[in-house]
Amino acid sequence: MGEQQPVEYPTGLGTSDADRIQLLGHDLAGELIGKVAFGELALWLATQQRPTPQQVRVFEAVLVALADHGFTPTAIAARLTFYSAPDALQGAIAAGLLGGGSRFLGVTEDTGRFLAMVLGGVAGDLPTTDAEWDALARRAVAAERAADRFIPGLGHPVHKQGDPRTPVIIGIAEQEGLRGPHLRLFEAIGRVHAGILGRKLPLNGAGVCGAALADLGLPPELLRGVALLARTAGLLGHIAEEMRHPIAPDIYYAVDRNAVYRPAHPTENTNTEQP
Repeated sequence: MGEQQPVEYPTGLGTSDADRIQLLGHDLAGELIGKVAFGELALWLATQQRPTPQQVRVFEAVLVALADHGFTPTAIAARLTFYSAPDALQGAIAAGLLGGGSRFLGVTEDTGRFLAMVLGGVAGDLPTTDAEWDALARRAVAAERAADRFIPGLGHPVHKQGDPRTPVIIGIAEQEGLRGPHLRLFEAIGRVHAGILGRKLPLNGAGVCGAALADLGLPPELLRGVALLARTAGLLGHIAEEMRHPIAPDIYYAVDRNAVYRPAHPTENTNTEQP
């Protein structure tokens, strides 16, 4: 038998020895700490390419837009978990993050995936005018309507007339020269969907964040991770507030006091055969 080759586990992120910590090919203490902001570092880690200041501004705008939305199920879960296990902060944070799915936080990923799918199906050059983008958007919306599927990024349970985050994110992307094909298609969907769906819905903030992140070059598979990164800050804020002014006991007691016990009645066995 030949000599066994040593096992290797390659990474391009970080490593350390007795004297130094290296991250992304740089000395952490000497080149990064105090010189690189967290948002820039997060985007750099995700892409392993140092982002431009323009990309960082859009990325950090998305993080701010997704950080917190009040007493959402994810925040309530974090607060109740902290009440149950105040000795395990990580459990409370994890509980909130685990609630990030198709109804909360997942819309960012779903929208990015949908837009990427539509753009990937374009034969030839992408549209260059609003009229061409609108035509592409009509085909995409009509196809989803025919398949009885929802258009991700459309509608909001609170902001019925318009999500205040949407124009701000689009405006920042425009200022930074990063209003790319995903955002342009998303805007076109906002213009044309009412004529196909029969009702006008706002482009929501989670959806526009997905489009903006996709225009930064992030793959759809990572978009929910960015939403979770943003929401981690919000959950930390909720837990810090819970420490100062707890409401989780009231939530628990309110549910417990108003619980109505209705025992299930087993279905009668109608089998009359004898064994």
